[in-house]
Amino acid sequence: MILPGPRDNSSYYYRMTDSEAEIVAELLGSLSNQNSDDDPQPNVLCPETSVPRTANSSRNRFGKNQHLAPHIGDEHIHQILLEYHRRNITNKNTISKLLKADHSITLSAASVTHHKAHWGISASKVTTKHMPELEKRQAVFDEMENDPNGQRGPHVIKERIALNQGIHLTRKYVTTIMRSQEPDGFQAREPTAKKIKRGVLVCLGPHHEWSGDGHDKLSAIGFPIWGIRDVWSGKWLGLWVVPNNWLKIVIAYLFLLLVHKLGGIPVQMTTDCGSELVMVYGFANALRETFASDLAVDILPAHRFLQSIHNITIERGWLRLRLDRGDNVKIFWDAGSNIYNESNETHSDLAKWLWSTLIQAELDSVQDAFNNHRVRKDRVKFLPSGVSPNVAFSLYEHYAADNGLLPVDCSLIEKLMEDLGEEELIRFVSKEYEQKAKDVFRKIGSPKLTMKNVWNIFQDMLPHM
Repeated sequence: MILPGPRDNSSYYYRMTDSEAEIVAELLGSLSNQNSDDDPQPNVLCPETSVPRTANSSRNRFGKNQHLAPHIGDEHIHQILLEYHRRNITNKNTISKLLKADHSITLSAASVTHHKAHWGISASKVTTKHMPELEKRQAVFDEMENDPNGQRGPHVIKERIALNQGIHLTRKYVTTIMRSQEPDGFQAREPTAKKIKRGVLVCLGPHHEWSGDGHDKLSAIGFPIWGIRDVWSGKWLGLWVVPNNWLKIVIAYLFLLLVHKLGGIPVQMTTDCGSELVMVYGFANALRETFASDLAVDILPAHRFLQSIHNITIERGWLRLRLDRGDNVKIFWDAGSNIYNESNETHSDLAKWLWSTLIQAELDSVQDAFNNHRVRKDRVKFLPSGVSPNVAFSLYEHYAADNGLLPVDCSLIEKLMEDLGEEELIRFVSKEYEQKAKDVFRKIGSPKLTMKNVWNIFQDMLPHM
């Protein structure tokens, strides 16, 4: 069997071995047996929305307000506005559109301003002007302390202050404080790497193409990563720390995990040419033929292999992840060199549990930060720019885009994940050890786990393990 692919110089045709072809055949047979011919594309409930979804539908297609006009002081609106504020979304017109798209609430831009004024939710200029100087400086210092490698610039620090502390400061103020604290940091952040010339990405909308790949910068300390990103919006759909990101069955499970979470598959999945991706290829083709048989795989492949350097969307994301988190994680890990003995099994198991838990929490945090990061406006770019991936994702119809998610039977996906081995595939320690570690963690007071205190918690827990 030969893998179909686009006819360009950066793509590969991949000839599958007989055993790999058998995997695909078995998958197709399994899926065909569980789905009737007269209902190839069931209208299923999406786990995240609990409403029937089709490939091109929106949650409130006709824009009818399902709520009475919220009054000033409405606590529900207050919480929504606080969340948008945390996500660095401050434009009243954008908030008005998001309220309708995300919550089916109709609120004019002027009303948004009135509600924000009532709750004292102010933008960066007002906050910077009235907030005590000591508190402002401390907010900047706290975020700089989380970046010992000094790779985050003022724009990123400004966003992190909003995300983590709910405080909006002007970029000018943040820059001034950072320059006074670390004047050499700005020159150190100048890009020096040789860059590959990139082409222009073209995609029709969210879920038309997912880009997946592994990240091995933390493999040296035992915590490799795998992730999937939406090409059209640039939104990170999933980031996972796993014991091994080179195993076919692990990557296939993560792919199915995301499919189950979203309730559908993309029109096309794109990865590099690693042998660990054969099962993902098999599932992508099998699910496409079962639930979207009208899309011919020989014309529009369900899966596409590219050279790693040409898998642009995910590769760009890894660079930002390395600069933002990866290098810092290694610094904090090395800080425990005098505490941790790798050859000691008790040390090893506890470190695996603590650090895998911490790194996954960090990945969740960085996914939230990246998806709320407003990229600069690029008039040459065909895909959305000047907004965050989350905003583009919610307001895709405003960009004349089409939602490409192809609905699947989620109960079938659950069965496939169960057959693969479920969560056992991505565990760093046994279920029994994990429960014991959680009990001990509660015993010492369930402190907030951070990069700065992880080795202290390690020492507190060690005598009880």
